[in-house]
Amino acid sequence: MESRLHGRELLFQFHGTPPIGTSISLALQHLVAMIVGCVTPPLIIAGAVGLSQSDQVLLIQASLVMSAVCTLLQLFPISRYFGSGLPVILGVSFAYVPSMQAIASSGGGVGAIAGAMIVGGIVAILVGVFVKKIRLLFPPVITGTVVFTIGLSLYPTAINYMAGGTSNTAEAIAASGASESLIYGSWQNWLVAALTLAAVIILNHFGKGLCKLASILIGMLFGYVVAAVFFGMVSFADVGEAAWFSLPKFMHFGVTFDPASCIAIGLLFAINSIQAIGDFTATTVGGMNREPTDQELQGGIIAYGASNILTALFGGLPTATYSQNVGIVTTNKVVNRTVFTFAGAFLLLAGVSPKFAALLTTIPQCVLGGATVTVFSTIAMTGMKLIASQDLTARNTTIVGLSAALGVGISQAAEALSQFPDSVTMIFGKSPVVVATIMAVLLNLVLPKENKR
Repeated sequence: MESRLHGRELLFQFHGTPPIGTSISLALQHLVAMIVGCVTPPLIIAGAVGLSQSDQVLLIQASLVMSAVCTLLQLFPISRYFGSGLPVILGVSFAYVPSMQAIASSGGGVGAIAGAMIVGGIVAILVGVFVKKIRLLFPPVITGTVVFTIGLSLYPTAINYMAGGTSNTAEAIAASGASESLIYGSWQNWLVAALTLAAVIILNHFGKGLCKLASILIGMLFGYVVAAVFFGMVSFADVGEAAWFSLPKFMHFGVTFDPASCIAIGLLFAINSIQAIGDFTATTVGGMNREPTDQELQGGIIAYGASNILTALFGGLPTATYSQNVGIVTTNKVVNRTVFTFAGAFLLLAGVSPKFAALLTTIPQCVLGGATVTVFSTIAMTGMKLIASQDLTARNTTIVGLSAALGVGISQAAEALSQFPDSVTMIFGKSPVVVATIMAVLLNLVLPKENKR
């Protein structure tokens, strides 16, 4: 009994081997939280580019497999300068979707996206090399603002998921022949989401042991059963049609370099490198009760850039640290590398086995929304903890309040930048994190520091 307890305690340490069964359960929790988010951007871009069915499968596979590779490179640093050695999950990022859609609409195709990714990867590597100097620009009040804004920016995603997903319009559901209960905004979606959320809250606050640690996974399983049995929201048609095994292909889509595309994606890579600082910080603060070291940040960002160059060569889409998985870490405090290795292995399995990936994508979006809204709220509160660790002076409250207001406000006012070039809207109008980060850094540099008495 003592050895088992000791094994469980290893879950809260990065090194060591905790019980395998528990590790697998917690790894599946991470996988389920991110798998749909990882698959959706490739589906969107495949449609925008107009890929054939076979190329669409290859794009999804490459994105899943390379997300696993990017994750494992962070968990197992090759050297002090390559890999963070922190419990993080990387997957295809929605932050790049608007820019990639713009590239697709201009006729660039996946090859142009790959070329822009290579340039962006180089930009990220440069950010990583100079991160020690750059980090001086990001004291806790700044990183806290970034993490807080990340949490806020994810709330609409959670709500849209709870309502069934914006793509599930009445027309789309009718055309697909799926259950009408899946239509966006239906009471069935909201009921399933509410029941899933209730299960997660009850398990997290009243559960013990594994039930508490895996509250999100168990809540999702409960919601999945309710959605399948009572409302017919689950279809296994795509699972039956999917192949058992397939591998991504090297340079299948080719690589082309378009200057405008490279600039747009390169800027986003720079911003996401800074955002990664926020995710690394949220992980260590929320899960390890400490700030990340300069070496961890440097190795993490360099590996992030280099692994995305590799991803581009195999036809995958840009990856980034997943804030929802950071939220799980801050919620259950599980940071053991074994758990995240299993998650990376399952993600790799999903990539090489289309049938497995198809099974995971049968989870209704309302179930995901009901489970992840708690995760997103935790991320925001982790940022708030960072902010509150500093004195809430007039200067600091101005930095936090104004940065969050402008970042979130501009992103929610769809036409606010309508008279600007599309590239400006693409960079500053789609992600609250970009504007909030820039404003927080500028205000921190410009506003006079208050004298300590």
